[in-house]
Amino acid sequence: MRLYNLLVCSFCFLLSGTVFGQQKANYKLADKYLVSNMGGVVFSREVKPNYLPDSEQFWYSYKTSRGNNYYIVNPKSKKQQLLFDSEDMAARVSEITNKTFNTRDLNITPNFAEDSKSFSFMVQGVTIKYDRATGQCSELPRPEVKATDRKVYNRLALMYSYAPDSSYAVFSRGHNIWLRKGDEPDSLARRITDDGMENFSYSDNEVGEGVDIFTTKARWLKGTRRLFVIREDNRGIGTLLVVSSAGGGRPRLVTPVSGSGKYTMPGDKKVTQYELSLIDAETGKVTKVALEKWKDQKVKLLYVSKDSRYLYVQRTRRTCDELDICKVNTETGEVTVVLNEVCKPYFSDRCQSITFLNGDREFIWWSERTGWGHYYLYSADGQYRGAITSGNWMAEKIVRLDTNRRELYVTGHGREKGMNPYYACLYKAVLDGNGRVELLTPEDANHNVVMSPSGNYFVDNYSRVDLAPRSVLRDKNGKLICDLAEADLSALYAMGWKMPERFTVKAADGVTDLYGVMWKPFDFDSTRHYPIISYVYPGPQQEAMDLNFTATGNHNAALAQVGFIVVNMGHRGGSPLRDKYYRTYGYGNLRDYALADDKHGLEQLAARHSFIDINRVGIFGHSGGGFMSAAAICTYPEFYKAAVASSGNHDNNMYNQAWGETFHGVTQTVKGKDTVFTCKIPTNMELVKNLKGHLLVVTGDEDDNVHPGHTLRLVDALLKAGKNFDMYVLPGQKHLYRGAADLFWRRKIWFHFAKHLLGDYSSENFTEMDEYNQ
Repeated sequence: MRLYNLLVCSFCFLLSGTVFGQQKANYKLADKYLVSNMGGVVFSREVKPNYLPDSEQFWYSYKTSRGNNYYIVNPKSKKQQLLFDSEDMAARVSEITNKTFNTRDLNITPNFAEDSKSFSFMVQGVTIKYDRATGQCSELPRPEVKATDRKVYNRLALMYSYAPDSSYAVFSRGHNIWLRKGDEPDSLARRITDDGMENFSYSDNEVGEGVDIFTTKARWLKGTRRLFVIREDNRGIGTLLVVSSAGGGRPRLVTPVSGSGKYTMPGDKKVTQYELSLIDAETGKVTKVALEKWKDQKVKLLYVSKDSRYLYVQRTRRTCDELDICKVNTETGEVTVVLNEVCKPYFSDRCQSITFLNGDREFIWWSERTGWGHYYLYSADGQYRGAITSGNWMAEKIVRLDTNRRELYVTGHGREKGMNPYYACLYKAVLDGNGRVELLTPEDANHNVVMSPSGNYFVDNYSRVDLAPRSVLRDKNGKLICDLAEADLSALYAMGWKMPERFTVKAADGVTDLYGVMWKPFDFDSTRHYPIISYVYPGPQQEAMDLNFTATGNHNAALAQVGFIVVNMGHRGGSPLRDKYYRTYGYGNLRDYALADDKHGLEQLAARHSFIDINRVGIFGHSGGGFMSAAAICTYPEFYKAAVASSGNHDNNMYNQAWGETFHGVTQTVKGKDTVFTCKIPTNMELVKNLKGHLLVVTGDEDDNVHPGHTLRLVDALLKAGKNFDMYVLPGQKHLYRGAADLFWRRKIWFHFAKHLLGDYSSENFTEMDEYNQ
């Protein structure tokens, strides 16, 4: 067997007519950079401000190789200083508690007094007061708890919801709504509804309620004795179960979806239906609101007006390309459409938002009507008042809305030329400013900001994969007030760690820029030829590309140390953070849309770098990345030599309805009086006949996100096609693997690529997982 393995190894290096020397997998170096082994060398990366009472001042803690220190910052004086001396504090706390503390790792949570002259904190069950002027510590007495002060909580009492004036209490029994006057016993309660039932319930507990009392979905309207309730009709919808076999006893069925386990799939005839009702507690009248417009529409509550006169509700077509914003009169149930919007081929749920302001007289609406996501101002009755942001870039998240100054602070992407379009920058816009914005965070990096309660200042934490995290304080106009902190990477560098590299390539269309990150072995030799492995996740709701500083790259750093170039890049259709064309590129082609871009990007990198061997290419990913990896090795069997597909959604026809119908598309046809929806998504099972390379598939047997049936269907197709492959089922594991199973899976990825890309079969001789470190 050893002779056979040696011959196989030698043959693997006869690539492109060139013979390379023996390449042995460096498992010991890879193990050194496992995420679980990196905790002691990665310290603080951002400043998290904690504001003092009624003040612009804030404190924060920050850890470096020299220990954990606490700072206080005064924006007005543009100064920061130590909140206390850690060694002195540890000594004083030790004196009070009679226990020893590590001065380099003191961990407390200051609770400032109203005058900010002192703060208290708890250590080992002892409450200590620190006087900032004198530096003295004193133990605070434990408050005496009188018997009359003790609150006895009745679990049953928590099931009741009281009207704003406590005149009525509402609860659920038998899936219906019951009401009683605030001080009356339950025996005098009256049933308000009679059409509640299992899976179409007014209760927060959809199933098995019986005669027990539960909380209800009904909510009180502020300042009134009226309620509203949105309930979901899940009757007739199938379940999706997994079998739990780990541990003792009999294997048992597990419901992945909370409650009833109901699960809708693309093209299902039976899907969730929604009903909105208004209830008058005094009269007991129930008004069913006439919201129906489209078959199988989705309904969600957006906002309750401050005077409780109106509910703002969004209804969306099942085809996900048209919606209405409706205003519902809470007294009469009258429905008025204030905004209708069409977005082909589908709306971006990640960014879509509505914000009410100015006493509910206006609202801000996010839309991609120009092909780019931006914010627009409307009156409450739907009259368009203008664009708040505009241009060929995308406004994403509202950070702060200043209604007095009529200013909006938003994060945006792609506006600054030469900057990675995924990086978030902070912008200030004026509500009546005709779309003009002002950049507040100019550094070429990904910014994460925290505004002060007053909105006059913000902490700006920014970094890149190749830039150490930095934190600064700015005023509301972006002016730098002071530097706060920079991450300490000295321990990382001391262990031989190196920054990854950013790169840009073209998509398969030759025009669209794709952005990525490259990890090299830390003992990199530019004269060698390395296999290249693509870590993938196709989206479409997000890409898995690292933007912020990372020491591990989601385990990509460790994999590179085995002896590979490991890259991760975006693909058209992968992210909602760019223009709508990019975001929706995969519509109608949910299986294949990202594959050509990945192959084309790897080819460009190999042409650019002589150390990349394009004849030894691997691909791997988890979840959607597992789905893409299996599709890639079967679509381009001469290009990808090895793949690992873990917990992949290989048959999106059995994944959830929202995913498949939104991102692939659902067809609506009218047949007589019936409206029929169909959705047929290509699967990986249709591709397995093309497999030539080495495929490893993995799943957890209790995966409650991507059902293990996805992997089992792929395996069944591989068996029937007579293909050779490897498979592991991880007992007791859900979608994210934990503990020993996670470590086993990570190392099996190393072994798989080492065998089939390096020709190192030494892992087959290991009897224990740690033998390669000896």
